[in-house]
Amino acid sequence: MTISAAPSRSHGLIPAHGGTLVDLRVPAEQREAVKAGVDHVLECSDRNACDVELLMVGGFSPLRGFMHQEDYQSVVESHRTTSGLLFGLPIVMDTHREDVRVGQRLLLTYRGQELAVMTVESKWEPDKAREAKGCYGTTSLEHPAVKMIATERGRFYLGGSIEGLELPHRVFPCGTPAEVRATLPDNEDVVAFQCRNPIHRAHYELFTRALHATNVSQGGVVLVHPTCGPTQDDDIAGAVRFQTYERLADEVANPRIRWAYLPYSMHMAGPREALQHMIIRKNYGCTHFIIGRDMAGCKSSITGDDFYGPYQAQDFARDHATELGMETVPSLNLVYTEEEGYVTAEHAEARGLHVKKLSGTQFRQMLRSGEEIPEWFAFRSVVEVLRSAS
Repeated sequence: MTISAAPSRSHGLIPAHGGTLVDLRVPAEQREAVKAGVDHVLECSDRNACDVELLMVGGFSPLRGFMHQEDYQSVVESHRTTSGLLFGLPIVMDTHREDVRVGQRLLLTYRGQELAVMTVESKWEPDKAREAKGCYGTTSLEHPAVKMIATERGRFYLGGSIEGLELPHRVFPCGTPAEVRATLPDNEDVVAFQCRNPIHRAHYELFTRALHATNVSQGGVVLVHPTCGPTQDDDIAGAVRFQTYERLADEVANPRIRWAYLPYSMHMAGPREALQHMIIRKNYGCTHFIIGRDMAGCKSSITGDDFYGPYQAQDFARDHATELGMETVPSLNLVYTEEEGYVTAEHAEARGLHVKKLSGTQFRQMLRSGEEIPEWFAFRSVVEVLRSAS
């Protein structure tokens, strides 16, 4: 197990909490020795595998393993560990197994791969209702993450250090923080754009215009960093999303855009998730983070009501950005107009411009029916991928 020093880059391109960038992978020649004498084999869920990978490569720096009960409870209650470090959401391993005990060593596997060895240092039965209320602001099963922790996660949570063996094989080629940083320019701002869906014209306009924000240097770049782990049930499949990103990167060929993929599973936790994303992107070398309207928000599966206010995530992230050494870039409310193309909604209203709209439902219907999709709404390459996958 090694810890690599953070690259000496300006603009605070160090881990979100300072210190060094964690890398918990053991050298290949030591892996058999690390696996010797494990007490149990524990198969990871898709979400577990994302957390294990981010722990191994330093995405959750400075964590060296899954949180102990005390840190878990502190993060649930105050979005901080017991030592005061900011974390939007707790990082824990879960299991239904009663035979796992503190002091044992677990081989964590995933789809035929041996990912890591975990030393169990803490085991407890969580109060999931309290976790839901603290992290997501609700105990309603209509919230996707509340439903997840209630119905998917195991009865027990485990905390403890890990020793990494192998990264999961993924359709998305997920670069480590060190690898992503190596693609970023020295001494310039790096603006992170988080997404979990295919990128359309409005998204592209949004993150390229972010480079012209007053707090972004002229030579800065955008890191488009989509999540590739589990999202909401009705989201487009990961393999299809990956194809849309790859095709779009080739189509736009914009030298001020970098593309990478993040092994993270969405919780749709609104403000808490915005903070989590900002911490992770700082670890990947970003200086700025775009906060969209109702970022990582979700709606009731019954009433359709929003769980979070439209600017809750922006306000929460902005309030903690300075502590992390980050800056936020609020996303513009862009609309497409017949007269001037994409402009802010405020500009369109002030000028009396004619706004054109196309809802997500209409877009999906047009995809299925084979109708022509207007290029002001979606990139042709993205539409081709989505159509071929439907």
